[in-house]
Amino acid sequence: MSKDMSQTKSAAGLLATATALVLGAMLALVAAAAPETGTALKPDDIKAEPFKDAKTVGKIAKGDRVEILARQGGWLQVKAGTKRGWVRMLSVRRGQAAGTDVGKEVGGIAGVATGRAGTGQVVSSTGVRGLSEQQLKAAQFDEAELRRAEAFAVAAADAQAFAAQGKLAARQMAFLADPKAPNPNAGAR
Repeated sequence: MSKDMSQTKSAAGLLATATALVLGAMLALVAAAAPETGTALKPDDIKAEPFKDAKTVGKIAKGDRVEILARQGGWLQVKAGTKRGWVRMLSVRRGQAAGTDVGKEVGGIAGVATGRAGTGQVVSSTGVRGLSEQQLKAAQFDEAELRRAEAFAVAAADAQAFAAQGKLAARQMAFLADPKAPNPNAGAR
């Protein structure tokens, strides 16, 4: 094989590799830009904000297709038909629905969320509270926020009236034992 022919094959190989890389990058960009979709696992309210007590702006039914726009804590911002708002993350299965058993899906998701998936043994208990690990690590005391939270306090009489209206009964709960206190049952068998 001549030197010119070898150089031509080498250049063609480089061109093919470069073309494949460019096409792959373009496909990755298109896939990243494509909206993520999901399927409602159960009926749920679409909320105006990612809070349980936020205004309800619509509803999704089991099996409804949704477009996932964003995630915040345990909530997904979705577009379902003409409605746009927030639903609980555990109400939506991300990706394409492929004839799955919705009951098993909900059970599987609930198992992961409660730490009961896999072995059947409770290894850990997790909860979605809307804060990331980074936010928890970076948390600092904020006196203004504490005052704001304290502004929601009510008088004992108001709380009792509210409880009576809701027919709530008072229960006495024992305090946890002080782990530093001596155990009176130690040594007794």
